[in-house]
Amino acid sequence: MIVTLSGVFFAAFISATLLFGLSEAAVVAAALAGEVPPVALFLAATLGNVLGAVVNFALGRFLVRFEDRRWFPVGPKNRARAEALFGRYGRPVLLFSFLPVIGDPLTLVAGLLRTPFAVFLAYVTIGKAARYALLLWGSSLVT
Repeated sequence: MIVTLSGVFFAAFISATLLFGLSEAAVVAAALAGEVPPVALFLAATLGNVLGAVVNFALGRFLVRFEDRRWFPVGPKNRARAEALFGRYGRPVLLFSFLPVIGDPLTLVAGLLRTPFAVFLAYVTIGKAARYALLLWGSSLVT
């Protein structure tokens, strides 16, 4: 059980940071295996993914001067797209931080724009938790 939960946590964390991860696949596979209670999977995945988003937020707030480096998680094109969305819809757009391609830049831009951390954390947690809740609910329908 601990191995499964740590695997889900790290897959979710990596999915929200610099690297490509398959957190959805890890969560669904673990849920279908039935070894771990869905609530534990939900908490591990949500916590890991939110902490990964916090890394992006910190990069935006403190390390943007390294934006031209190859390892930096967000390219100029994705950053511009995220800034446009953020400018148009404001902070609630962080509810969509779970989306592929645009979600990571949104969390980085939130840091760049000095979004208050508590506001950032609330929106991101709600969005990411909703995704994992839907995944787990859907996987329970399959079994």
